[in-house]
Amino acid sequence: MIYDFTTVMERRGKDALAVDAIGSSVKWAVVPTAPKNGFSLIPMWVADMNFATVPTIPQEIIKRAQHPAYGYYIPAAEYYNSIISWHKKRNGVTNLNRKNIGYENGVLGCVSTAIQAFTTPGEKILLHSPTYIGFSHVLEDTGRVAELSPLEKDENGIWRMNYEDMNSRIRKNHIHLVILCSPHNPCGRVWEKEELEKAMDIFRENQCIVISDEIWSDILLNGHKHIPTQSISEDARNRTIAVYAPSKTFNLAGLIGSYNIIYDKYLCDRMRRQSDMSHYNSMNVLSMHALIGAYKSEGHIWVDELCEVLSKNINYAYEIIVNEFEGVELSKPEGTYMLFLHCEEYCKRHQISIDELIQRGWDVGVAWQQGAPFYDEWGIRMNLALPYSLVVEAMDRLKKYVFLK
Repeated sequence: MIYDFTTVMERRGKDALAVDAIGSSVKWAVVPTAPKNGFSLIPMWVADMNFATVPTIPQEIIKRAQHPAYGYYIPAAEYYNSIISWHKKRNGVTNLNRKNIGYENGVLGCVSTAIQAFTTPGEKILLHSPTYIGFSHVLEDTGRVAELSPLEKDENGIWRMNYEDMNSRIRKNHIHLVILCSPHNPCGRVWEKEELEKAMDIFRENQCIVISDEIWSDILLNGHKHIPTQSISEDARNRTIAVYAPSKTFNLAGLIGSYNIIYDKYLCDRMRRQSDMSHYNSMNVLSMHALIGAYKSEGHIWVDELCEVLSKNINYAYEIIVNEFEGVELSKPEGTYMLFLHCEEYCKRHQISIDELIQRGWDVGVAWQQGAPFYDEWGIRMNLALPYSLVVEAMDRLKKYVFLK
């Protein structure tokens, strides 16, 4: 490999939520407690990566920062061209223009903008459950109500949408805005074309606007391919607000900055107007140059290597969990770097609560995350974007100290 994904990076004292917040309090989440004496911390809760990003990103930031003026600026043409080129090479998108690209302060900021542009307080919005915790917070903060359509596992343990349930909930609750997570967080499904076609048919029949969160679309495991929701049909192209960011792909969440792709003029005008009303939703000049650095040719190579590393991590952990942790359910993710464990059978068999099980992990430094906020009271979410050596260490600790026989 060209890039280093094996070095254990020291993140303490560098403002890292995943490390420096351990044992403290965070408004929006239950934070793991500090490990007991004798155990080092393995950060596996916050959805960022423990890898150094591609070098072209700090290079671009430093190059711009060396110019000693940081006043008002305009987005560079290279910013838009980088996005257009990235989507053409990664996703086969050929009809994307600068006018279709809009800036947002984060994917959740875009979700908030769309919710306020197209619904009123008290309205229900369709989501799938398990559900990304960030969506829940945005709906609560804006006074909207989540209508959850549960994903279901088929005979092979693969998460599937229940189209009949989706259609029923949309009609019963007069829903006109849905949030689609593609790839899905926390379940890790990379939706197939036929699945997206069926979902978009339902949304078309019910005249629903679709927010398609595709922030994970570059993180693909074991050869799976992402299909942009807007590529499904002409109607899907014009019905969908697609949201992307380099933050998940390149570990840039601390720099803030995402973008939406909207083809329909009506949707675009409403989104731009709502976004402008806050007077704070504007790009950071260094964030702009970070994206330019990320989407260079080196970034393509780096992401390909990243997906290979993550696939190895996922495959290793999956085999151990399903074969050695009896009573723990786990569907093998196809995208993202998250595992979502369902521990109901294990806990009941061993007569312990899910909180006790989670605490066992925290005590030995496996800083994983509660699944209850994702609408699985028996769930645990684990981040495997770490050097392979730490994944091995985490699995060893789980075998020895947590999932007792």
